[in-house]
Amino acid sequence: METPSTRRSFVKAVSAMGVGAAFAATPVSAAMRIAEALRLGDRRYKVSETRFLMGTYVAITVLHESKDAAEQGIAESFCEMERLAALFDRHRKGTPVSVLNEAGRLTDVPPELFEVMDKALTFYRRSNGAFDLTVLPVVEILRRNSDSRNSISMTGSDIDDALALVDSEALNVTEREISFGRKGMAVTLDGIGKGFIVDRASDLMAAKGLSNHLINAGGDIRARGERSVGQPWIVAIENPYKEGDYQAVLQLKNASIATSGGYEVYFDAEHSHQPVINPQEISPVNGISVSVTAPTVMEADALSTSAFVMDLKSAIRFVNGQEKCECLMVTTGGDKQISRNWEKTVHF
Repeated sequence: METPSTRRSFVKAVSAMGVGAAFAATPVSAAMRIAEALRLGDRRYKVSETRFLMGTYVAITVLHESKDAAEQGIAESFCEMERLAALFDRHRKGTPVSVLNEAGRLTDVPPELFEVMDKALTFYRRSNGAFDLTVLPVVEILRRNSDSRNSISMTGSDIDDALALVDSEALNVTEREISFGRKGMAVTLDGIGKGFIVDRASDLMAAKGLSNHLINAGGDIRARGERSVGQPWIVAIENPYKEGDYQAVLQLKNASIATSGGYEVYFDAEHSHQPVINPQEISPVNGISVSVTAPTVMEADALSTSAFVMDLKSAIRFVNGQEKCECLMVTTGGDKQISRNWEKTVHF
């Protein structure tokens, strides 16, 4: 029997909520709602609201002269996020993604689903296969073979069977139809869908004139405009070892950040198996977190996922090759590795 290590981030929300939490419907979302509005010295209002959505806490903060406009924009953004999260939900029967996974074919393709899957294939190619949304069969076999003590036991043939179903090259994605080239394939949008949803909410608010806002969806962050006149948003990256300090504090203006890593959730009692899966093999990771800054959350999300499954040198080289992107990697020993211009984003 084998107990394989795993790598490849399929969703950051898993770190807080457990395997498969992202995009799952939650009956407590309406109850988990916190809102506040403060008048600032520059005659603007700072309006904030937090809800439980996509398996994590999502907070939106807006700065605007009109309190009512800010509150309305936030409400509409949350409605859009809820609509898209339901669309991408692979757990609930009858959603486009669950129909695709069950039947292997989807003909009534929502435009948002086409866009996300088309972008996912772009990231698959950019990362030379490190990012692969067809990794779900491996995710599921790990889940099925995990006992109450979070230990995993399965045979090499079980692993090989699951890995044989992981291949984005076997996906057919068009605006009219999405289908699998192999029976038993399945997709998860957990490594890219949350970023897409946050970006959509940000675009919606910007279109309504709410150009200064910050959205934090469980660590997937979009910072748009300024937090005050001439001042960027300040975002802190938590220490994955939970030692009370921060890995870095960043200045973000019209930028995004996302983090892939194991943090607190493991697949076994020895803490050697993180919720991170390589689409091409199952093997040990070289680090415990990768934070990537990028123009959009979707890009930061996909690139941090891709970099996490690579060796350190390859990951740094990969991010250095991406336009307007930087990264911070933390190894299992606590050492930090950074991309070429990472330090330019650090506040202190």
